[in-house]
Amino acid sequence: MWNEYITVASIEEALRVLTEHSGRARIVAGATDLMLELERGLRPGVEILVDISRIPDLDHITLDEADVLHIGPLVTHNHCVASKLLRDRAYPLARAAWEVGAPQIRNRGTVAGNLITASPANDTITPLMALGAWVVLRARSGTQRECRERKVPLAEFYTGVRKTVLQPDEMLVDIAFPALKENQRGAFMKLALRRAQAISVVNIALVVTLEPSKRIRSAFITLGAVAPTIIHAPEAENFLAGKELTNEVIDHAAKLAAQSARPIDDIRGSAAYRREMVRVLTVRGLHDIADGQEQSNFPTDPVLLWGRQSAVPSQQSSPATRHTLETAIQTRINGKDYTFTTGQDKSLLRLLREEAGLTGTKEGCAEGECGACTVFLDGKAVMACLTPAPRAHGAEVVTIEGLENTTPNTHEEAGRLHPVQDAFIQYGAVQCGYCTPGFLMSAAKLLEENPHPTREEIAQSLTGNLCRCTGYYKIVKAIEAASSGIG
Repeated sequence: MWNEYITVASIEEALRVLTEHSGRARIVAGATDLMLELERGLRPGVEILVDISRIPDLDHITLDEADVLHIGPLVTHNHCVASKLLRDRAYPLARAAWEVGAPQIRNRGTVAGNLITASPANDTITPLMALGAWVVLRARSGTQRECRERKVPLAEFYTGVRKTVLQPDEMLVDIAFPALKENQRGAFMKLALRRAQAISVVNIALVVTLEPSKRIRSAFITLGAVAPTIIHAPEAENFLAGKELTNEVIDHAAKLAAQSARPIDDIRGSAAYRREMVRVLTVRGLHDIADGQEQSNFPTDPVLLWGRQSAVPSQQSSPATRHTLETAIQTRINGKDYTFTTGQDKSLLRLLREEAGLTGTKEGCAEGECGACTVFLDGKAVMACLTPAPRAHGAEVVTIEGLENTTPNTHEEAGRLHPVQDAFIQYGAVQCGYCTPGFLMSAAKLLEENPHPTREEIAQSLTGNLCRCTGYYKIVKAIEAASSGIG
C-alpha cells in the first residue's frame, strides 16, 4: 500500500519529509481512515507514510491562560472521552468523540485525523465548528530550517466533500477553541443506523450563551451530514438570540434549523428524512440544555479498553526509523521478540497472520467493522486491520495466542486460560468461533480495566465486535461470570 513508512521523532523531521517528497508523502497517526482510503485507491500518488505517533507531547489536552483549549495532533477520541477537562469545558466534543466507532477505533483514531479526512458525516467536526475552533498548520519555509504557520478558522478549512485547504507540505499541529464558560451550555446529538460503529445519518451540535435572566445571548447550531461540509443554521441561531427556551421557541428554532439543511438521498437516508431528523435532534438538544440534562446519559466512567493504564496521555518517543520493503520490523509479540524482513507494506493483521503465523487473530472485514482482529498494541485494544504493520516496530503486541499470560489474577499458574476463556467454554459462548478471539480480547481488556463491570459496560466494551451466529446473550453471561471470579 506504500513504498516507505517513516517514523519520525519530531515535528521538524515530519515537515522535512513532507517538503522533500512533495505530494507523495502523507502524515499518519491513527491511520483508521487512511488505511481504508489506501486500500480503496482513494489516495492516488501517496507512496510514503510519515508516522508521527512516537513524537512526545503531541497527545495532550491543555487549557492556556487565555482560557483556550488546545487539542494536540495525537489526541485520540478516547483521550477526549476520558478528559474531565473536556467534559467540563467542551462537552459537545467529548460527547462526539464517544459516538465515534467503537473503543478499538477510538484508541487509534485522532481528532486531527477526523478533521483532515473532511467527511461531512464525521462526528467531531460539528462540535468543534460550534465551539468556534481553529487549526494551526505548519510548514517549512522553503529549504530553510525555519517554519511558517497559519491559523485557519475551522469554518474556512473545508472547501468541499473530503477537501481542505491543507497543503501537501503542511502538518496540522494544533486544534484550539475557547473553553465554555459558566453561562454556556452545549450538546451533541447523533442519529445513526445502529448504536455504534455507524456513520452519522445526521449529527448536530448546539452551544448557547445565557444571560443571568436565562435568556439566550447567542446560539450556535451546526449540522453534519446534510451538506457537502459542516454548516451553521443561521436563521435558527438568530431567532434564538434574546429568547428563553420555551417549548414554542424550541419548536420554531428546530423548524428553522431543518430549513438550513441541504441533504441528499443516499443509502443511509432520504433527504426528507434527514431534514426532519435535524428538526427532531434540535428539539431534543435544546430541551436537554433547557433542563440541564445534556450530560445525563454520558457515562461517568466510560469504557476505554485501556486496561490498567491511566487516563494521562502517553509520552513515548522513538528514534526515527525509515521502513522500506527491505527494512526489518522488530517487535515483541506475546512476550517473544520477532524480526520481520517482509510485510512492511501490510496491515498489522496480515503481518501477524502471514509473517508471524499467528492465525488466531481473524480477518472478518478488513475495514474495522467486526472486531475479529482485535489485539493489544502497547497495552490498548485496537483493530489490527487498520494499523500499519511498521507501527509495531519497537512496540508490544498481544494476540489471542498470548491472552492466557495476561490473566488479572497474578496468583494464577502460568499457562492457565484467562478467566474469560474459561467462562466462554463453560457458558457455551462459542458457536462457529470465528469472532471469538476478538470478543475474548475485548472482554479481557475490559476486566483488566474494570474487574466488575455492569451489564451496560460489558455491552459498551463489545460495541466493536460482531457475531453473526448468536444473540450475544451467552457472551455477555460468560463475561459477567468471569468478572465474578476476579479478585
